[in-house]
Amino acid sequence: MDKGKQIRVLHVLGGVGLGGAESRIMDLYRQMDRDEIRFDFLVHSSAVKKGFLTVFQEDDTAARPDQNGGGIRKPQFYDEEIKSLGGHIYALPKFKVYNYFSYKKAVTSFFATYHEFQAVQGHMTSTAAIYLPIAKRFGIPMTVAHARNAGVVKGPKGIATRFFRRGLAKKADVLFACSKIAGEDVFGTDAMKQGRVKIIHNAIDVQRFAFDEKKRQETREALKITDKLVLGHVGRFDYQKNHPYLLEVFAAVCQKRSDAVLLLLGDGGARQAMEERCRELGIAERVKFLGNRKDTERYYQAMDVFLLPSFFEGLPGVLVEAQAAGLACIVSDTVTREAEATDLVTWLSIDEPPERWAEEVLKQAAYVRRNTAKELTEAGFDVRTQAQGYRRFYLGEGAAYIGSVTAQ
Repeated sequence: MDKGKQIRVLHVLGGVGLGGAESRIMDLYRQMDRDEIRFDFLVHSSAVKKGFLTVFQEDDTAARPDQNGGGIRKPQFYDEEIKSLGGHIYALPKFKVYNYFSYKKAVTSFFATYHEFQAVQGHMTSTAAIYLPIAKRFGIPMTVAHARNAGVVKGPKGIATRFFRRGLAKKADVLFACSKIAGEDVFGTDAMKQGRVKIIHNAIDVQRFAFDEKKRQETREALKITDKLVLGHVGRFDYQKNHPYLLEVFAAVCQKRSDAVLLLLGDGGARQAMEERCRELGIAERVKFLGNRKDTERYYQAMDVFLLPSFFEGLPGVLVEAQAAGLACIVSDTVTREAEATDLVTWLSIDEPPERWAEEVLKQAAYVRRNTAKELTEAGFDVRTQAQGYRRFYLGEGAAYIGSVTAQ
């Protein structure tokens, strides 16, 4: 790559809402020298029916359709910050399987128009086997497939994802994964055994989440929960996160503790159903649906116990954040142990009755909160350290530089 000019890296995602992969990429972008390296984003939107959409470019302030018939895309959580950091956002149509040919045509049109990137990093691996080879064909020097999850949803969508991921390991120059199980799930055991997959754990701004007693008290006072046992969860409302089981666990806790409160941060299609489920369980008055928040670190401080009963994860950044905040964490044993950076994590099966999880919540509630920033940093989960390796990689010095400054 040419070190004499600004390096442009295109990150391909489903969107730039407040999700795990998006948050980790933004954490990284904030650490970059933007005169040296700029991140652009290629996302997917139902507003785009064909072709592609240029959202932010140069001095644009609103979505602008291109000649291929883009639509008006609804702004997402990180839009304005990306623009403030100098990044551009482009949008493709959402991939629906039946629109395979029009999707491929839109990708081709995009890279035929914009091919000045030095690297394309595909975090949306469901269609990476389509867009990465096309990017390479138009002269992109480096293509990267980045596995961020270790499972798929049930039903036709999951089956389609598996189908279109076939052979992905052979269609990218570099393979990254947030954990070993994510690497195996997306790229296959052969690629892992051959050492082709570089494990790069999801890193966070550790100091931002470090335990702060003052913030804890301020947030609890603002929420009127100063004298409560506060359980918490951060995650979008969809199948993967297993909210129905989480609510059953909380209902079981409520049978033992009349002062229990549950904070739920996040949004998603299943939120309304979960609100209804709270009413059915008789816990609606004790569950606070807080939506998407920019200042999630304050809410971790307010919690006493963090719950993550997911069906599957790659390497959950929220679990790293919770540990950075010094929280006792009770986590599904389907989640990779690579996310365990402290002794604050307890692993339980979601095949256990909710009462078993409730027992563990009450057992953990008496622990002494502490600052774990040093532990997280030494375990390789600090984004400042990880950014050094990514910088070297983007400048063309090889993927090995990232692994040299992250946990293996």
